[in-house]
Amino acid sequence: MVEHNEPAGRSLQIYDTTLRDGAQREGLALSIQDKLRIARRLDALGIPFIEGGWPGANPKDAQFFWQLREKPLTQARVTAFCSTRRPGKVAADDPLLQPVLAAGTTWITLFGKSWDLHVTTGLQTTLAENLAMIDDTIGYFRSQGRRIIYDAEHWFDGYKANPDYALQTLAAALQAGAEWLVLCDTNGGTLPQEISTIVTAVHTWLQGFPAPRPQLGIHTHNDSGTAVANAMAAVAAGATMVQGTINGYGERCGNADLCTLIANLQLKLGYGCIAPARLETLAETSRFISEVVNLAPDDHAPYVGRSAFAHKGGIHVSAVQREPKTYEHIDPAAVGNRRRIVVSDQAGLSNVLVKARNFGLHLERQDPASRQLLDRLKTLEQEGYQFEAAEASFELLMREALGDRPRFFELQGFHINCQRQAQGDSHSSQSLATIKVRVDGEEILAAAEGNGPVAALDQALRKALVNFYPAIAHFHLSDYKVRIIDSGAGTAAKTRVLVESSNGQQRWTTLGVSASIIEASYQAVTEGLEYGLMLETDQRTSAIALANLNGQAQL
Repeated sequence: MVEHNEPAGRSLQIYDTTLRDGAQREGLALSIQDKLRIARRLDALGIPFIEGGWPGANPKDAQFFWQLREKPLTQARVTAFCSTRRPGKVAADDPLLQPVLAAGTTWITLFGKSWDLHVTTGLQTTLAENLAMIDDTIGYFRSQGRRIIYDAEHWFDGYKANPDYALQTLAAALQAGAEWLVLCDTNGGTLPQEISTIVTAVHTWLQGFPAPRPQLGIHTHNDSGTAVANAMAAVAAGATMVQGTINGYGERCGNADLCTLIANLQLKLGYGCIAPARLETLAETSRFISEVVNLAPDDHAPYVGRSAFAHKGGIHVSAVQREPKTYEHIDPAAVGNRRRIVVSDQAGLSNVLVKARNFGLHLERQDPASRQLLDRLKTLEQEGYQFEAAEASFELLMREALGDRPRFFELQGFHINCQRQAQGDSHSSQSLATIKVRVDGEEILAAAEGNGPVAALDQALRKALVNFYPAIAHFHLSDYKVRIIDSGAGTAAKTRVLVESSNGQQRWTTLGVSASIIEASYQAVTEGLEYGLMLETDQRTSAIALANLNGQAQL
């Protein structure tokens, strides 16, 4: 069992708002179960504060808090989010605040206006009333035994426009009992040097108040592409809480990406964010949450992306095999990632040999098959193949060169018929695919319909093979991409198709290239089935070998 030691170094409080601010990203929607799964994964990662949502503004969020009360997290402090009371009201009588108390959280994150423009234009009230709203709301929550994190919304824009009033809003929150003052770059337009100057000024201003003084936090958006840099600048200037989201999810251009921030702060600057053993699950957590929110992972994300430690150039590969520091700024294992050797037309023999080892294949530099494979690879890439994103196809190609590629079936031919029918003002299309394959000397003819030629072809192929290979019933296409390689050729252009397949536990990508999109799709789909069957065979062989070893041990 892995020990989850406390984070070392100068301590920072990481505050995750994926479930609230992150969920405002366009195209992202979370069910209650999604939110619970993410919260428990963040808890396992060691995040100290998790913002659960705004109870009262969203019925789903209220249910989320109730379910967490029935089965609490192990270490994280869950916060409920809300705004100050409305103008002209009394906090104790404002019905919007009651669901926040009913959520039952010890900590409440309250946001208020810092920018005089928002007070007079957005709230349409006076500057004095806004100060009263901050004081009254925090005072009311404190009287109910709650602890307060105050988010100063639009802080940096407000400070630049009217610094005296912006500081008055912080003073109101401080004197009412807020324990954290979080400075928010809500519009995401501030740059690192401005962040540094303003946070330093606020930190100095706070020293004029008697102890115990609230601590400073930072909340940045990425509209200028500097959210992570801004948060790091704020930490250097005295902030001790960092707010952000996993994978940088958020409204417009997103929030500060906690995956990048945690790694930078802990591995590069020596701050204690989460325990080192938990940091090793960062990449896994990033991918898990991207799956739950149903968004493709960013392969090129720093630290956690699939390509973050991928090496393509032959010189790079040779060097990194001798000394990883030559082209890697950290050990990938520190964040739970791994080194990948990418194959392409820029690859040298070192790439091919390393990939062979990764696939568990024996290939030596002096083997004629090594040079033949490299030449074949470069020829195929000239034709439009691109194996960087289709490692399953490359493994099959490598096994074929070594005489180790299993042949589960052989295509005898296929035919596709497409029909388009008018239905009132709209049209529908239906495709019928007929396919003939040979398995163990037996010919099988199968037909199937689909809402497109590729779907019909896929269904017909599965129908023909499933009686011989029942595991195929568990395979499914999880992604399908089409790329025109030489668009200048018009309708005669070559097409590259990438198909991602899954058996529910593993994913693999195969490709096909042809002037016919149907033929390219067929290549990718059949190789996807072939690779999946090879995985099933390998797993079955391993299970049998393990059972035999266990049986021998008992004897």
